Amino acid sequence: MTGKDTVVLVDKDTVPKLTSTNTTSEKVPMVTLATVESQPNKAAERGKAIRQVIAAFIANIGTINTGLIFGFSAVVIPQLQAPDSLIPVDESQSSWVASLSAIGTPIGCLLSGYVMDNFGRKKALIVTQIPTIIGWIVIACASNVGMLYAGRVLTGFGSGMVGAPARVYTSEVTQPHLRGMLCALASTGISLGVLIQYTLGAFTTWKTLSGVSLVVPVAALVFMFLMPETPNYLVSKQKPEKALKSMARLRGSSYNIEREVEQLKTFAAKSNASGKKKLSFHETVQALVHPSCLKPFCILTIYFMMYQFSGVNTITFYAVEIFRDSGTKMDKNTCTIMLGVVRFVFTIIGAVLLRRCGRRPLTFISGIGCGCTMVGLGLYLYFKRQWELADPPIEPTATWIPVACIFIFIITCTLGFLIVPWVMIGELYPMKVRGLVGGFTTCMAHSFVFIVVKTYPLLTHVIERHGTFLVYGCFSFAGTVFFYYCLPETKGKTLQEIEDYFSGRIKTLKKSNDPDTQNTDGKPLLVINGAKPAVISPEKNKLFP
Repeated sequence: MTGKDTVVLVDKDTVPKLTSTNTTSEKVPMVTLATVESQPNKAAERGKAIRQVIAAFIANIGTINTGLIFGFSAVVIPQLQAPDSLIPVDESQSSWVASLSAIGTPIGCLLSGYVMDNFGRKKALIVTQIPTIIGWIVIACASNVGMLYAGRVLTGFGSGMVGAPARVYTSEVTQPHLRGMLCALASTGISLGVLIQYTLGAFTTWKTLSGVSLVVPVAALVFMFLMPETPNYLVSKQKPEKALKSMARLRGSSYNIEREVEQLKTFAAKSNASGKKKLSFHETVQALVHPSCLKPFCILTIYFMMYQFSGVNTITFYAVEIFRDSGTKMDKNTCTIMLGVVRFVFTIIGAVLLRRCGRRPLTFISGIGCGCTMVGLGLYLYFKRQWELADPPIEPTATWIPVACIFIFIITCTLGFLIVPWVMIGELYPMKVRGLVGGFTTCMAHSFVFIVVKTYPLLTHVIERHGTFLVYGCFSFAGTVFFYYCLPETKGKTLQEIEDYFSGRIKTLKKSNDPDTQNTDGKPLLVINGAKPAVISPEKNKLFP
């Protein structure tokens, strides 16, 4: 035969004990001959991409607000410290304005996990916008620093609630060939929010800025009402009819939605995700400490710690101040806007590269790039400090070096650190506690954000600015070593394959090891209506067993 393999497909439920050694003349109730193309048409296996893209875009509108929160302090603190400020603040109060949003964020992360797993991904994305809207209103109406604090905590709380639901929703409504790129929309949204804030902050007051920022969560709230719940969640809650309707809206009428829903139901039964509509406390704890959950949680927690201590949010939250103190002769606001543009552009590039290159290569680029640039910035600031202490003081030279270090740092950091771990939140965790442990992970991530942002002014006093950036560089190098040995590659893998890997059901993610889904030559077998086919080897000189 040329180009085609002929196999016999048998429904195992109707022929439970049929084997190749069966020599009796038993009647086989349902035996179907099927011809499997050696090169299947992959396009026929995919739903309409535009529907998945639209769903992912709407789910990630709220992440733009996270970027607005991150970028807000960078442009607001210089205005608050100005002599004509409506609300004068000192250095300590400024650090609280910058970091308080990160205090509310972990609380929102924990709550989002509970809401996701008990009320659904869609409702979680709707509820998260309410504290954010209230927070921006409070900031816009603030007449004292206490109201600024309250508004920052509320917006941070909403930011924490949106992180995990946006990524989990995106991962569950998209197919593997689109998932990596579309899950990166969350990072793209954050970078867009930072850019908007840097740009508007250079021309408007912080009160106007907070009023404009209110538009984003309102839009996210309205559009999310129009979206379906994820099929994965509906299957886990034993609602297959609703899952079919949701899948039809997300894949289109020409796609075999029954097959994918059946696959979800089969996998849910295998992983015991659909035994009950709601897990008991004991079952939840068991699921959380299971290797399929604990291993990826440890990997992602260390990932977030390493990348936060690379200094990315120090640069983001204190951008104007850092450019001012770097010695560059360029306008600090212009540098900050350009930094926002670079971050946004390279987030898009990173999202595209994520589909082509995978998670590990981009992570290595970030680790090495961030380490080199932070060490370079630290060394320049050390020499700048020596020039300032000289008698007489020496005029700084090559002032382009710190600017170049900061820009290259943002480029390399954006390509991997700002995308990969956030995408993996929606990929690595088991279905039955994906929302809950996703909330735990984003809680840890934003706890590290608070620690880094709040301790930056303290570190600059203890080991000075150059020492602070040198420490950040060392963290990046240490993280690269960890990622090399511990970070799995999930590019092109289904959520079920990833869960099987961490559960120990398969040994590697490099190739499929399930004998039930492979032919003798390693090629996948055709699956009809979710049933696994059996390949029956005929006896010698006989056509059928």
